[in-house]
Amino acid sequence: MKIHTRAVHAGDRKPAGAHVASTTPIHTATSYFYPTMAQLESVFAEESKGYCYSRYDNPSAAALEELMCSLEGGQSALACASGMAALHTAILTALTDRRRSIVAAHALYGQTVSLLMNVLEPAGIAVRFADVCDPAAFRSAVEEARPGCILMETISNPLVRVGPLDSIAAMAAEAGAALVVDNTFATPLLELGAAFTVHSLSKYLAGHGDVLGGVVVTNAAHAATLRALGRNVGPTLGPFECYLAMRGIKTFPLRMERQCANAAAVAARLAQHPRVERVYFGGNPSHPDAATIQRLFPAGLYGAIVAFDLRGAATAEVFRFMDALKMIVRATSLGDVHSMMLYPAMSSHRELSPKHRQRLGIGGNLVRLSVGIEDPEDICADLEQGLAR
Repeated sequence: MKIHTRAVHAGDRKPAGAHVASTTPIHTATSYFYPTMAQLESVFAEESKGYCYSRYDNPSAAALEELMCSLEGGQSALACASGMAALHTAILTALTDRRRSIVAAHALYGQTVSLLMNVLEPAGIAVRFADVCDPAAFRSAVEEARPGCILMETISNPLVRVGPLDSIAAMAAEAGAALVVDNTFATPLLELGAAFTVHSLSKYLAGHGDVLGGVVVTNAAHAATLRALGRNVGPTLGPFECYLAMRGIKTFPLRMERQCANAAAVAARLAQHPRVERVYFGGNPSHPDAATIQRLFPAGLYGAIVAFDLRGAATAEVFRFMDALKMIVRATSLGDVHSMMLYPAMSSHRELSPKHRQRLGIGGNLVRLSVGIEDPEDICADLEQGLAR
């Protein structure tokens, strides 16, 4: 089945006695009992299917995890309380029985960099950053570090750089490293070859600004370790959030197609505006990674993030522009049905020093726009009236 169909049907309609609910119910029970202790023991021992305690598994979470495995082509998944919890769990699973070393793309979400530098490095895990868009330099870093894990984003936050995922996957296989890919910006519409795929469910998948959650999808080789780590660490996503995420996922392919088309229209309009110095968008023919994008991404589905530099603007001028927006929501997230804008230096990359941000190309005049499903003319009109202030 195609992804639009799988998004609607996968995970739902499990028999429950004589009836079958048309959508997965919200299962709030924390524990489960069986007619005999022998049956409960069999479930605890994972010799038979069933539920015993919701930190281990829950019918609502299991349905969402089945759905995500279907969308990403994985063998096992773990629904987590946030995208960062999912990423942390994926990295820990990847490093189990491997060298405690990570080679990460140098362009990452700021909180991901903070996780690597402030949590994992002090715990004895070596971290090295390299430019994933320079395959020769990245290969050299992998050969020198001999990592147990390679970490990257399909589309980097916020400058929308795209590394050659297929080449990086081959490097990881040669090095015996597990490739962990944060696929939040690209969504499952992009097929990956990673050992671990991570999503912030809060973004495009749920899509309506009402779910905080994350998910890890992995292959058969790592399935048992992922589930065991999930039991031990307990990053469990609640059943109500699982339900909302599944409800949002049913329409995510349609929303994403609309958002990508809108983003292309908005990027083209911004590129012509005299107050805009530079536009960062995956669909630009002049994008530095255009050849990689054309090879890896489905036509027209280049993401719905548009970042841009305000010409000669300092922080106060950026704030005046953002304060003038009437429809676009000033908020620290992305992927919702409504368009949203943030200031990376203040929010997504706040944890990084100004010098570190500058090295990554994140200047004080950069803003990030998550394009929604509104009429593109209305989005452009709001941007233009804000830029006119």
